[in-house]
Amino acid sequence: MFNYNFRWNQAFNSLPQMLEGALVTIEIAVLSMMIGITVAITLTVFRLSGNRFLSAIATTWVEIARNTPALFQIYMVHFGLGGFGIHLSPYMSLLIGIAFNNAGYLAENFRGALKAIPDTQTRAARSLGMSSGQAFTNVVMPQMLRIAFLPMTNQMVWAILMTSLGAVVAMNTDLYGVTSELNARSFRTFELFAIAAVIFYLLTKAITLSARLLAARLFRY
Repeated sequence: MFNYNFRWNQAFNSLPQMLEGALVTIEIAVLSMMIGITVAITLTVFRLSGNRFLSAIATTWVEIARNTPALFQIYMVHFGLGGFGIHLSPYMSLLIGIAFNNAGYLAENFRGALKAIPDTQTRAARSLGMSSGQAFTNVVMPQMLRIAFLPMTNQMVWAILMTSLGAVVAMNTDLYGVTSELNARSFRTFELFAIAAVIFYLLTKAITLSARLLAARLFRY
C-alpha cells in the first residue's frame, strides 16, 4: 500500500544548496564545451591535413568518443589514469571526460559542416592573396561554425546532462552530487530528485531558447 508522506517544505529548504550545485554543473558544462570546441577544430584540421598520422589520431579520438559510453570515458579518466600514477580530482576527471566526449561529437559535426561549404569559397579566398591557413580561419571556419551552431547547442545540453555521471567518480559539488548527499541525510528521495529534475529541465530549456535567439540575431543573412 502506498503510504509515502511527502515533505516538500523540507526539500525546498535545501534549494539554495541545490542551486549552488547547479552553478557548478553549468561551470563544468561551459568549460567542457570550450575545451571540446577547441579540440574538435584541431581534430577537424588533422583530418583534412592529408597527414596519415594526424588523421589517424583524429579518427581514433572520434571513434572512441562516439562509440563508447560517456560513463566509461569518465571512469577511465579518473580510475584508468590513476593506474598510471596520474590522480585527478573528481571535478577534473568529470571535466576532462565530458570535454573528451564533446570533442568527438563536435569534430563530426564540424566535418559535416565543412562538406556543406563549396570549395569555391576557399579558392576565392586564395585568389585574394590569402594563405590556406588564412582562408580556413577567416572564410571557411566562420561558415562552418554557423552551420554547426545548432548541433553545438544540442551538445551543450548533453554536456549539462552528462554532469550527473560525476557520481561514478564521487563528484559531490554539482547538482546531482549535492542532491545525492542531501538525500543521504534526509531520505526525501522523491522530493529532492524531482526538484533536481526540474532544475535540469529549466537549464536545458534556457540553453535551447538562448541559442535560438542568438542564432536569429547572429545569422540573419
